[in-house]
Amino acid sequence: MMTAKDNDDFMKLSLITDLLSPEIKVQPVISLIQENKNDDNNLADQLQSSQITQLEQWLELSQFEGKFNQLHPIYAQSEAFPQLFVVGIGDVEQLNGIKLQKLAQSIVKATQKLAETISIDLSNLPETLHYQFALALTQANYAYDEFKTKKSEITLKNIQFFAEQTSLDSAQLTLLQAIQKGQHFTRHLGNTPGNVCFPEYLADEALKLAGEFPDLLNVTVLNEQQMADLGMNAFLAVSKGSERSGRVVLLEYNAQQNQKPVVLVGKGVTFDTGGISLKPAATMDEMKFDMCGAATVLGVMRALCESKLPIHVVGALACAENMPSGHATRPGDIVTTMSGQTVEVLNTDAEGRLVLCDTLTYIARYEPELVIDIATLTGACVVALGKVLSGLFSPDNALSQALIDAGEQSFDRVWRLPVMDDYQELLDSPFADMGNIGGPYGGAITAACFLQRFTRDYRWAHLDIAGTAWLSGAQKGATGRPVPLLMQFLANRVSN
Repeated sequence: MMTAKDNDDFMKLSLITDLLSPEIKVQPVISLIQENKNDDNNLADQLQSSQITQLEQWLELSQFEGKFNQLHPIYAQSEAFPQLFVVGIGDVEQLNGIKLQKLAQSIVKATQKLAETISIDLSNLPETLHYQFALALTQANYAYDEFKTKKSEITLKNIQFFAEQTSLDSAQLTLLQAIQKGQHFTRHLGNTPGNVCFPEYLADEALKLAGEFPDLLNVTVLNEQQMADLGMNAFLAVSKGSERSGRVVLLEYNAQQNQKPVVLVGKGVTFDTGGISLKPAATMDEMKFDMCGAATVLGVMRALCESKLPIHVVGALACAENMPSGHATRPGDIVTTMSGQTVEVLNTDAEGRLVLCDTLTYIARYEPELVIDIATLTGACVVALGKVLSGLFSPDNALSQALIDAGEQSFDRVWRLPVMDDYQELLDSPFADMGNIGGPYGGAITAACFLQRFTRDYRWAHLDIAGTAWLSGAQKGATGRPVPLLMQFLANRVSN
């Protein structure tokens, strides 16, 4: 539900050179303060530039020690900054990505309804952490209220960074803002309910995006008749159970670039009941998030258009709804894929690999430099890695390392799991070339091995984001991962 108006609501990032300029005086200012247990005067030294009146007395009464995530508002006690917030960052040697995210969340929560612009003094934060911290701030300033009668009251639209020395520059800020727009787009799509976000909805969103960037993006949509003519019977085995027909949506960015494309393939099952192999009712509402692979690809394409990275990228969305009906595929049915290989559908709830395998075969016509598929594919990956790391599967060591490095840079991390021939026999079927499941063991691995059978002709990696694409419980909602990872990966390819 991203509209042109929504683009005006994104937070803008900028650098300032003078923290004492008159316009700063009317804005909230955030000062990051290190904890130093060995020097009683260190806190006062760090706060000296804040010009807090009766500083020593304030330190004694407030008991502010610079401990991690200790946040104190100081109103009308500083001549320079009437609205001052001091935030403890603890021991800087202990700072990491997750702590930066918590700091960002605290700062945004404290200020997002106070003003349109805030300024953050990064002087006490190590330079190497400036980029990740800025990214974390963009991620914290998000709300989804599309279907609420009372809308969120967020006013924060600009963050200004000050530091005498910083690793941030205009190019990095442009990339960060592009990632923000892409990640928020992905979150919006993921949070949209299944009675709105059907396969045709994702196709329409792709066409709208192309309308915004006609010089950068071309979109083609394949309907079910076209898929049938191509022999994409594995895909159709999933979509035929629903009254909403499936779509394969192809987005080509920078087609004029004289280079082979990086191809991103996203699983877009807009709602997954499991089909005839029906899922349990508990938490089935979260199966609206089963299209987050496709939403990720759309988010990356938006971020590419916003950043105008000089790289040739193709996005492919495999969009279907998995429903039980009189037309639905039965366990035991056998289908012939676009590649000519046959599959015995042993479990209709292992549908993601069926829509992906035909799409992975189709995109070979682009003669890709490499292919990455992104899918909320298996509960087994969630069991293995929880909600922290995405699963990475690839026989290509160089590609795997490039993704791991990009994940560390963007704090959108992955963990490599095996995809090797030793597991392939678990997919054997007595009636077809393979089954679509491999038994009770190594489920995330056998799912990747299934996909590998359709990717032999190009470099390939598979990201299983079943644990990282959304959160459950009180914080339920799409995370927009792995948009930061993929944008960092593509940016690294450009710079290298």
